[in-house]
Amino acid sequence: MSGCIRIGKYTWEERLKRVFKDITQIILDYAPQAVVIEKIFVHKNVSSALKLGQIRGALMTAVALQELSIAEYTPRQVKKTVVGYGGAEKNQVQHMMRSLLKLDGLPQTDAADALALAVCHSQMSLLGIPI
Repeated sequence: MSGCIRIGKYTWEERLKRVFKDITQIILDYAPQAVVIEKIFVHKNVSSALKLGQIRGALMTAVALQELSIAEYTPRQVKKTVVGYGGAEKNQVQHMMRSLLKLDGLPQTDAADALALAVCHSQMSLLGIPI
């Protein structure tokens, strides 16, 4: 099972509030031991990076208030860990997640990315590699 928090039709303030509330509810429903997120990088669109940073702030505050740890990995770290090559394509990550987790079908790209983050964190934790 996977899902997505849809915030496109709301005002900016409502988006931040919705992310905060929805993440809090997900934590309460599923009781994770840790939360793993992708580190952001600025490529060309600084405005998008700033907005993403604000969304991440709402998410990270919700996580911190539930007293969970937050691990962050770059896309390159995740791809290197799960595929063996930091420059792997999205479809390679999907195929590897299907294979590693013995899934019936290919996960959607966003779900595959989330699963890859979880697998990466699991591997780093088992190896005792600091985050």
